Amino acid sequence: MAEPKLHIGRKISRIRELRGMKQEALAQLMGVSQQAISKIEQSDEVEDLALEKIAQALGVTAEGIKNFNEEAVFNIIGNNYHDNSSSVQYQCTFNPIDKLIEVYEENKKLYEQLLKSEREKVDILKNSK
Repeated sequence: MAEPKLHIGRKISRIRELRGMKQEALAQLMGVSQQAISKIEQSDEVEDLALEKIAQALGVTAEGIKNFNEEAVFNIIGNNYHDNSSSVQYQCTFNPIDKLIEVYEENKKLYEQLLKSEREKVDILKNSK
């Protein structure tokens, strides 16, 4: 039986969504357009170098993206919160509060960069008159 086709773009999209990140934020982190991210997320395959950059921007590994399985994520969540009688128990390997703070700080940096960029645009427009 053939192995199911790996659709790396969908995996990137789901990881990005699970991290609470919009395409625009990922695009800014990577220095590309939102349209480029959209195209990547529609792709069956992504070059290794691009995948490494995407993984770094998402705070995961390239292997983590390749091996991402949404069903496993929901099984882990379900086992941790609903079925303590399961013979397979998964333990969270990070502090969720720390991750929230990390994401908050990263979003704050992105916002400050965006704000700085907008101020620079305003200054340019004022000076061009």
